[in-house]
Amino acid sequence: MADIFSDVGENLVTDYIDGTASAPANWHIGWGTGAGTAAKGDTTLFTEASESRVVAAESQPSSNVNQFVATITADGVKTITNAGAFDAATVGSMLLKSDFTGIALALNDKIEFTFQLTHS
Repeated sequence: MADIFSDVGENLVTDYIDGTASAPANWHIGWGTGAGTAAKGDTTLFTEASESRVVAAESQPSSNVNQFVATITADGVKTITNAGAFDAATVGSMLLKSDFTGIALALNDKIEFTFQLTHS
């Protein structure tokens, strides 16, 4: 899973640093079922799935890395193909996005997502 730092995400971080915006109290992870390749210009998941976004556990595993981890549970049979980190539980702005080979899930199957934003 390769994380794409979205254009919107870059703008958000710039706004947090210069004080024109405040960072969210919680970051949220959502997943999607649509096909495609994650790109910097993306603002949404390909097709966001029906499960609610989950609050991410945030950490800083090294001085230049922010990490967001969350586990989502399937509410039915589906194939997950992408995921993203958002600044809100619904709508909001997407900071990071990843696409991957579809993972077929049954009811109550889970996937743990780990997103890392490395500042270099």
